[in-house]
Amino acid sequence: MSVGFSTMIVSPCLEARPCPALLVTAPASGQGKTTVTAALAHSHRSQGRRVRVFKTGPDFLDPMVLECASGAPVQQLDLWMGGAAHCAGLLHSAAAQADLILVEGVMGLHDGTPSSADLALHFGLPVLAVIDASAMAQTFGAVAHGLATYRPGLRLTGVLANRVGSAGHAQMLHESLPAGIAWYGALPRGEHYALPSRHLGLVQAGEVGDMAQRIAAAAQALGDSGALPMPPAVDFDAPPTSASAALPSTLAGVTIAIARDAAFSFLYRSNLDTLRALGAELCFFSPLANQPVPAGAHALYLPGGYPELHLPALAGNTASRESICAHHAAGRPLVAECGGMLALLESLTDAAGHRAPMLGLLPGQGAMADRLVNLGMHSLALPEGEVRGHTFHHARIDVRLPAALHTQAQRHHGQPEPVFRKGRLFASFMHLYFPSNPAAVAALFKP
Repeated sequence: MSVGFSTMIVSPCLEARPCPALLVTAPASGQGKTTVTAALAHSHRSQGRRVRVFKTGPDFLDPMVLECASGAPVQQLDLWMGGAAHCAGLLHSAAAQADLILVEGVMGLHDGTPSSADLALHFGLPVLAVIDASAMAQTFGAVAHGLATYRPGLRLTGVLANRVGSAGHAQMLHESLPAGIAWYGALPRGEHYALPSRHLGLVQAGEVGDMAQRIAAAAQALGDSGALPMPPAVDFDAPPTSASAALPSTLAGVTIAIARDAAFSFLYRSNLDTLRALGAELCFFSPLANQPVPAGAHALYLPGGYPELHLPALAGNTASRESICAHHAAGRPLVAECGGMLALLESLTDAAGHRAPMLGLLPGQGAMADRLVNLGMHSLALPEGEVRGHTFHHARIDVRLPAALHTQAQRHHGQPEPVFRKGRLFASFMHLYFPSNPAAVAALFKP
């Protein structure tokens, strides 16, 4: 298992101390990890504890919910994208400031390479398994036993039953557990705290008007099922000195304009931290609100999101369109990822067949497909070195411009993604994880 290579971006002067921590996982996706993690964060926060939450793997949507629950920024912990030293630094920094650390896993506990189990073993994280018990009784205990014993050394401290039908059902589940696996309680079936989803995962937290109420309801239901035990404390050592060294101020004096609204919202917190650590000044604007690129911006970042859900507004917002085109025409850096790249095309067609003109900076068209087109971890070999990240999209494109290079999928037989370069324009379906190679990222944004 590779654990990566990135430079850390944390304060090296924070004092290490043990901190209660828990990795929330499940046998598979869709079992309720995000709901439970958010409920736990809300419950402990309401008791006056400082809670820091992390998300395992590449994900933009779950962190939005978890930030709402914890009231604090949520960052990624990924041994492949960011590397072990990067993850160690994030955990060490959080432990110095928090009373509790929660980590939401990705997919099933043992799914992927590296998996949530790999992360738990690497950092000694106790594990809580959330199991959808809606269609089982005593088999619940067998599933818990398998999760606890499949990987030697893993500390499965307890399980929580989700989508339970009744108090009697919960009692059967509880009684099925082998000795040594704690019962963390049960969440009943309940649409009043279920988290809505769409094709890329959960609906963005900002689009759910009663998100805070849903989280509070889940926390109350979890508390009603019994006392929530405090997880064991974990020692989070500081990363090596070489990994926590300050980054060179390569982007000092550079102002980067970043699109941020409901159409362009897929932004890793650590990406913004990396740009700031490199010396850049960040400013934000909303193409959806027809705001122009802020005056004085030397570079522009169009992250992913859902432009296909906002075609009429984006097509009609001439002030934003003209300023982005003028930025590109002036030869300034423009980095576009996934949804940001779709906005650069001549046109985009949504899932219902509605087509609208886009920015026209890339010659070609895009259209939403009725199924997933590509998913997986990817790397990209730039002249300055390898950058890592991921791809996850339901769109297809037809671009009349040869790809400058292609990404490499981590999985064997994975589908590479084309990367387009046109002057200082850089565009791809790949979402870059900036901490994986800050120097290479700096070169993309440096005027």
